[in-house]
Amino acid sequence: MYPKITLKRGKDKPVLAHHPWIFSGAIARADDAHDSDTVDVFDAGGAWLARGYYNSRSQIAVRLWTWNRDEAVDRAFLRGRLARAFAERNAWIDRDATDAYRLVNAESDLMPGLVVDRYADFVVVQFLTLGIEKEKKEITELIAELVKPQGIYERSDVDVREKEGLGSSVGVLYGGEPPDRIEVCENGFRFLVDVKRGHKTGFYLDQSENRRRVADLTGFQKPVRSELLNVFSYTGAFSIYACAANPNVHAVNLDASADALNLARENMRLNGCEANGEFVEGDAFHALRRYRDEGRSFDAIILDPPKFVYSQSQLQAGLRGYKDINLLAFKLLKPGGTLVTFSCSGLVSADLFQKVIFGAAQDAGRDAQIIAKLSQAPDHPILLSFPESEYLKGLVCRVM
Repeated sequence: MYPKITLKRGKDKPVLAHHPWIFSGAIARADDAHDSDTVDVFDAGGAWLARGYYNSRSQIAVRLWTWNRDEAVDRAFLRGRLARAFAERNAWIDRDATDAYRLVNAESDLMPGLVVDRYADFVVVQFLTLGIEKEKKEITELIAELVKPQGIYERSDVDVREKEGLGSSVGVLYGGEPPDRIEVCENGFRFLVDVKRGHKTGFYLDQSENRRRVADLTGFQKPVRSELLNVFSYTGAFSIYACAANPNVHAVNLDASADALNLARENMRLNGCEANGEFVEGDAFHALRRYRDEGRSFDAIILDPPKFVYSQSQLQAGLRGYKDINLLAFKLLKPGGTLVTFSCSGLVSADLFQKVIFGAAQDAGRDAQIIAKLSQAPDHPILLSFPESEYLKGLVCRVM
C-alpha cells in the first residue's frame, strides 16, 4: 500500500521501542519512496515494524506515525490524533483561569513535526517538517472543525525547516487575522501576546507551572522588600508572578529586546504591578558583569536564556555560556538568596546541566542547595519512548 523502507540489520531496536525517529544511516533501501511520502518500515528480515513519513534530505529520514499496521494515515487518522490531544488538555486545564496552552506537542502527541498552541480565541500552528507540511490543508481544516477558533495563524519560521528543505511560512491559514496583541489568561494572570512576531509562537507556554512554583520557592510570599533580577525576562511573566506573591518585590527585567521590555511593562501594568518593575535593555552577560562591578546584589535571580546549543558541534561553547552566566548570577546573590536557572537546549541533559551549575557555584565560591528541579508544563508532555522530548531543565538553588 505504501512505499517500503528497509532498515539495516540491527537497526530496528529503536523502532521496536517506539522511538519516533529513524536516522538516514539506519536505512538500507528506500523502494519507490519519494520525499514526504507515507512509508512502511520493515526490518532486515522483511518484518513490518511501523509507518511514518519520509524525507531523504533530512538526517531524520523517517518520522513515525504509528506502530499499528491496520492504521491508515488518512483524514480519519489525523482527526483522531488531534481530537485525542485536544481532549487530554481540556480534561485538566481550568479554562476559567487559563486560555493559553499547547494543544499538540509534536512527537510527544504522536503528531511528528506539528505544534499547535491556543491563545484565547486564536490558534497558532507550526508545521516543522516536510511530511507534516504535506498534511497542512487537512490539519488546518480539522483544527478549525474541532476547536472552532476565530482564526488559525501559521508561524512556521523556524530553522529546522531549512534542514527539511523548506522555507519559512507565516500568515493566516483560516478565519481572521489575530490582532497585534492578544490578551490571554494564565493561572489567573493577564498577558498580552504578540503571536505574529514574538518568540516561538508568542509566549513561553512551557513555563506556566514553573512561574507559579518559582513564586513560592523563592520566598517572595514573605512581606519584606525583595530584589529580583529576571534575566532574559522577555515579556515579564516571572516578575508578575513574583510581584503577585509579594507586593514588596522590586523586579528588574533585563532583556536585549526593547519590544519585549515594552510588552513586559504593559503586562505588569495589566496586572497592577508596573510600579514594582525596572526595565533594562542590554546584553545579559555584559549587564551581569556591570552589576557585579557596581556591587549590586539580589535576593533572587531567574535565568531563562534562549537555546545555547543547536548542534553537537556547539555543545562545548554552549556549556561555557551556561557556566559563565550562572557563575555571574551566583556572585550577585545575597546570602540565603535563590537562583532559578533553566536550559532549553535539548542536547544538554539534566545531569550535564546540573554539573555545569555545580561548577559555576564552585568557581563563584558559593555553597548552594538544590531545593527543586523543574521541567516543562504538562501541556508539553514528554513521551517515555522519546527522551529528546524532555528539553526544558530547571534548578532552584539556594545559596547557603
